[in-house]
Amino acid sequence: MFTTFLLSTALVALAEIGDKTQLLALVLAARYQRSWPIVWGILTATVLNHALAGGIGVLLARWLTADVLRWALGVSFLAMAVWMLIPDRLDEDADADRRSRWGVFGTTTLLFFIAEMGDKTQVATVALAAQFQAWTAVVLGTTLGMMLANAPAVWLGDRLAHRLPVRAIHLGAAALLAALGLWALLGA
Repeated sequence: MFTTFLLSTALVALAEIGDKTQLLALVLAARYQRSWPIVWGILTATVLNHALAGGIGVLLARWLTADVLRWALGVSFLAMAVWMLIPDRLDEDADADRRSRWGVFGTTTLLFFIAEMGDKTQVATVALAAQFQAWTAVVLGTTLGMMLANAPAVWLGDRLAHRLPVRAIHLGAAALLAALGLWALLGA
């Protein structure tokens, strides 16, 4: 259980470096200059999103036969490894000013929840929960991984983002995902 938690944390923290939600954290920090409501919004959105994703993963593991699940997980992890190598870009949202009436916390929560839908960290959460059948450890781990990557982005702004070896981090995360994919395909 603890190994699943640590693996989930590390995988999502690495995958989140340079991800669109990390870019969103930077934009929100620059726009609102109020760190704590942004960080709490990120945490709230992540818990909700990853709890849902983890639940889907556990259900998929129960509904699918062992062979189908093994192949689905193996191919999913390998696809995420390739996806990790494609840089994310934050889409500009012309409607952001209208949402500001929700306040910093509400805007952050809504934007992060939507941005995480179908994102590689959400897909990873589904796959990890299906692989390890440990909803709590996966959701706590992936949430911590998101916070480890995004809270510093809020607090330190883009001073930190430009100093990180993003390409090397993405390569490491891709290698980890590929290893998990091969592990699943080989029936480990």
